[in-house]
Amino acid sequence: MTILVDEKTRVVVQGITGREGTFHTIQMLKYGTVVAAGMTPGKRGRSVEGVPVYNSVHEAVKYEGVNTSCIFVPPLFAADAIMEAAAEGLNVIVCITEGIPALDMVGVASFLKGKNSVLIGPNCPGIISPGKTKVGIMPGPIHRPGGIGVISRSGTLTYEVVDQLSRAGLGQSTCIGIGGDSIIGTSFIDHLTLFKNDPQTEGVVLIGEIGGTAEEDAADYIRRDFRKPVIAFIAGQTAPPDKRMGHAGAIISGGKGKAQDKIKALEEAGITVVRNLGKLGESALKVMTLSNGGR
Repeated sequence: MTILVDEKTRVVVQGITGREGTFHTIQMLKYGTVVAAGMTPGKRGRSVEGVPVYNSVHEAVKYEGVNTSCIFVPPLFAADAIMEAAAEGLNVIVCITEGIPALDMVGVASFLKGKNSVLIGPNCPGIISPGKTKVGIMPGPIHRPGGIGVISRSGTLTYEVVDQLSRAGLGQSTCIGIGGDSIIGTSFIDHLTLFKNDPQTEGVVLIGEIGGTAEEDAADYIRRDFRKPVIAFIAGQTAPPDKRMGHAGAIISGGKGKAQDKIKALEEAGITVVRNLGKLGESALKVMTLSNGGR
């Protein structure tokens, strides 16, 4: 099994006729993702690599039965794109767009309450279930099917970690980039809950970074209610206070969000925290071998 997406997932790409939308649609198709439709207002009747383009998500649902969206829409229009997909009842919404105004995302968060849609992102690389489907921009060739779930706030660190896991012989069940903005759709805990109930997932790698309290919250959840092995890495360990390190959400402010505090909380929850990113794959292999009784 996987979580959220699999080979039956039918994707609509919002913003498919733009440069990024077209490029990554091609990559998803090459990976085997069922990109059933594209959507750009005013472009109905066109096609991209054989994928029919519609004027609205409503049409894509009606004519192609899509259940998942991948959004490549400019920042000023991306919040409306998310809400349009949610209004049509899509199961999963992956928003790649970076730079959506925070106030717009406040409106999105309010709109999503009571909806059944799972929002991944914004400002994220998406989600991949290796060997089955990918929705977003993750590089498919580095992934291998297996039993490690990956949840990350950083896209590029996800790729580094996955490459190490694959080289160590640890394939992945599902990999998710939750996004680096201050307001995102889903948290570590949301996905840990899904991995907890996924029989394919034997362990989880959690990639955090400075800023906010998401990692501390995840540590508390893991301590209370998660029994599978967890390996973690926190980026930004040498970042100075009040400096944003790449992501909008990666800022230490008001005495909160320090790497040391996150590491302490994770270790107190029994989680293996790797200080050296280059050793993560090796460390994960040791942890998983021990959890399997040395096999």
